[in-house]
Amino acid sequence: MRIGLALVAILSLAMSPLTAWAAEPGARVALVIGNAKYPDSDRPLKEPINDARELGEELKRAGFDVEVGENLGGEAMRRAFDRLYDRVKPGSVALLFFSGFGIQSNRQSYLIPVDAQIWTEPDVRRDGVSLETVLGEIHSRGAGIKVALLDASRRNPFERRFRSFSAGLAPVIAPNGSLVMYSAALSSVVSDNGGEHGLFVAELLKALRAPAPSVEDTLNRTRLAINRASKSEQVPWVSSSLTEEFSLAPRPTVALNAPPLPPSIEPPTPAAVPAQPAPIEIAKPAAPPPAAKPPEQPAAAPQAAPDGNSSELALAEDPTIKALSDKLADNPEDANALYRRGQVYASKGAYALAVQDFDATIKLNPRDVEAYNNRCWVRTVIGDLTAALKDCNEALRLRPNFADALDSRGLVNLKNGQTKNAIADFDAALKIDPRLTSSLYGRGLAKQRNGAAAEGDLDVANAKAMDPNIVQEFAGYGVR
Repeated sequence: MRIGLALVAILSLAMSPLTAWAAEPGARVALVIGNAKYPDSDRPLKEPINDARELGEELKRAGFDVEVGENLGGEAMRRAFDRLYDRVKPGSVALLFFSGFGIQSNRQSYLIPVDAQIWTEPDVRRDGVSLETVLGEIHSRGAGIKVALLDASRRNPFERRFRSFSAGLAPVIAPNGSLVMYSAALSSVVSDNGGEHGLFVAELLKALRAPAPSVEDTLNRTRLAINRASKSEQVPWVSSSLTEEFSLAPRPTVALNAPPLPPSIEPPTPAAVPAQPAPIEIAKPAAPPPAAKPPEQPAAAPQAAPDGNSSELALAEDPTIKALSDKLADNPEDANALYRRGQVYASKGAYALAVQDFDATIKLNPRDVEAYNNRCWVRTVIGDLTAALKDCNEALRLRPNFADALDSRGLVNLKNGQTKNAIADFDAALKIDPRLTSSLYGRGLAKQRNGAAAEGDLDVANAKAMDPNIVQEFAGYGVR
């Protein structure tokens, strides 16, 4: 059941025959989503839920029919968007707010559900929700004005799993009559500030409560306030193709079937509309236990491979592992499920089980380059360097310009004391992808050990500036 403007209008008319909304019920519709509990993240985000709840209430006061969703998985997000599309009528104003993790891929921005299983870049397009697709669908339903507010420019746990991407969000190609605002500049990221609200929503709420003539004025105030508050470290991005005036201010009331009043007589005070109930929220899935970083780049030192029945049982009951194991029970030759389960095992420190799954994947497909690269990485972490080197060499034989395999082999050589070979591998990887932070940091360490201290210090400093967690990451590989 959805409590929206239709009920508000009925209550308003029942309380007083002289007042009602100025426009038809349903003329303003909004979907507000706060995603905080991502199992792959080290900890839940602090701000999205509070931001979604309070912004939802503020939009209600502005006359929007609001649906608020919290910690939505993929299916729940798709259903929520379908309900939004159904509420859009010709001439409607449709607003989307999303706070959580966003990723750009193939020059598009994707909103990520809490249950997304993202290991490679194509998974972003499979599990994420394309902002351009959403705006296009709303436009096709006849919405006159489309507004998208995204607080999703965060460093997220997925981006280290693949490297052919840029951080932050991408410019959006939106239909006419659209206004899009990101909480940070294109291809840049910000961190949660740990407060009750994120800086983006805190300033947006202030701007909404001081009504401006147009929505563009409201968002411009928000952008300038964020820029000042962050000392120019966070500068939101705004793109507008609006062709008509529109304000986010609460809509005025008008008299229904009442004669005009003489200028000297003040109109009666409108009857109060009863406060609306809290938003009907979409069912919140129970948060799975936090998952560690993926094998490509763990955030902490790897755990010892679980042993004992209790640890094996805990792994078997992990939601992701259980889902993949169920798939394999139905089809033991599902190479994709074997590969993914191997990655999950590796991320949880179950390296022996990870190697078994990668072994089985390669047996099914001896040309699976990703499986060779991942097995190389796992064997490097556990110190099986000879076997790891063979795996990386095979991956590079199959795909000579595979930057990830060059990066992995550079790590093998670094751990093996072959610093010149490590420098050569990291150099080759960086020529393919200059933003490959792990190769930049690894090259810096290799140069330091090879006697080029100044050059190595520069690489290390640049890598740490790009990713402050890189030192901890390499400590997890056993390299300090």
